[in-house]
Amino acid sequence: MAVLYVLLLTLVVGVQTQAQAGSVRVYAAASLSNVLNEVAVQYQKNYPDSKIIPVYAASSTLAKQIAAGASSDLFYAADLDWMKYLQQKKWLNAAQVGTVLSNQLVLIAAKGAQIRFQAHPSFAFAQSFNGHLCTGQMQSVPAGKYAKQSLSALQWLASLTGRIVETDDVRAALTFVERGECRLGIVYKTDALISNKVQIVGTFPDTLHAPILYPVALTRQGENNPEAIRFKQFSLHSPQAQRIYHNAGFILHPQLRPSA
Repeated sequence: MAVLYVLLLTLVVGVQTQAQAGSVRVYAAASLSNVLNEVAVQYQKNYPDSKIIPVYAASSTLAKQIAAGASSDLFYAADLDWMKYLQQKKWLNAAQVGTVLSNQLVLIAAKGAQIRFQAHPSFAFAQSFNGHLCTGQMQSVPAGKYAKQSLSALQWLASLTGRIVETDDVRAALTFVERGECRLGIVYKTDALISNKVQIVGTFPDTLHAPILYPVALTRQGENNPEAIRFKQFSLHSPQAQRIYHNAGFILHPQLRPSA
């Protein structure tokens, strides 16, 4: 009976492996959803038998899901902390981590809104607008962490007590501003550029927050998936992918920039 059970288990595992052949489960920060969807389309034009299965959310949410055993081949994060978290949990190899892109942090408002902004401690930011300011959760969501660092560096954070709405991911913060539920939002420049309902009021200097970097790595599962390895290379080094990133407003990391 034990032998029969082992044979049946082997058969089931074999069937599952065949069903997953040619597919890549991509876990990626919400701010990458538009560009990675485009990259996946270009990739599948070259490799029509492949299947890219994306999951988008806050980097913190995705990292915790991967650490809990969620099936994933590739992880694109919006900061280094959550990549290090998975390294410590042994869900990916540090040697697999590479930085793809960088971004900028901006203040947004609804199109046509008259908002003054100066990224200087002497500027009375809290008095410059009515209502609420939204951004990602400041303790976990990368965009929120960068926002907190910037507001703290400018000595504005305390004056905004009770007026900050923290969202599950950066795209939710963008949506809140689009709907008028928040007067202002702190998001990535690339998020602001995809919306025709908001405007960029100002940019937070890079000196106010940690570098906004997007690392990518194969997970322990992905290291054994040839399709995942190939998609990672395509997303990093193909001219099509780099053009998509550039057109969306991302900054190519130096190691990915084409040589002159």
